[in-house]
Amino acid sequence: MKLLEKQKKKVIINITSLIDVLFLLLIFFMVSSTFLEQPGMKLELPQTKSHASEKIDRLVLQMFADQGMNLNGESITSDQLASKFKELLPSLQEKTLVLKADRLVSHGEVVEVMDLAKLSGLEKIVIATKTDIDR
Repeated sequence: MKLLEKQKKKVIINITSLIDVLFLLLIFFMVSSTFLEQPGMKLELPQTKSHASEKIDRLVLQMFADQGMNLNGESITSDQLASKFKELLPSLQEKTLVLKADRLVSHGEVVEVMDLAKLSGLEKIVIATKTDIDR
């Protein structure tokens, strides 16, 4: 007599939801962790007494009512302004111009200087004002 063998059912474990949870935990820990950057080696750089290049904090342009201008304390004409901006631009830490114009200087002259500064590569122009407290 022949016995019929019953086919065994294969057990399938659905782990799709488990994988989803693991990926979410992995993403959470990656986003919430902080990474500390530690230098590979300490360097003791040699010291010199001369300076190769000097960094300027910012450019300060003063415009006076009598058509005169000072750039960082040096007298300058409007014709020399563009070349002086381009000359000093690489040595600037921030590409910023602080503009101090007398109230009697015409609006057109101030706008021309601002346009010249932007075309020369300066990124930010700060217009200095005087408050009632300063007086």
